[in-house]
Amino acid sequence: MNLEEMKAAVVDALEDVKATDINVIDVSEMTSLTSCMIIASGSSNRQTKALADNVQKKLKEKGADINGVEGEREGEWVLVDLGDIVVHIMLPATRDYYNLEQLWGAAESRRHNAKAAG
Repeated sequence: MNLEEMKAAVVDALEDVKATDINVIDVSEMTSLTSCMIIASGSSNRQTKALADNVQKKLKEKGADINGVEGEREGEWVLVDLGDIVVHIMLPATRDYYNLEQLWGAAESRRHNAKAAG
């Protein structure tokens, strides 16, 4: 399965369990750890866990490897590591607090400014 197919499968799995505010961020030029981050919100700890479970189930069915899962016990922020894609499923308050979209956007801005200056 290529990266685009994986992205689509993750988004579909999140939409199946009614995730909100799904954001796909290409981080391939900012880190060698992963190519893409997908961030989504769940309305409760139970839903974040169900979202993570569905992502794992659907991607395994398509032959993807699950490298690891963190945060399932608490459910405030569940991370599913698929290698080329890292999925962050968060409660809205946790998502607002950590604001990963801004963090990675700021990293990209700094990277572009450094290139422009050099």
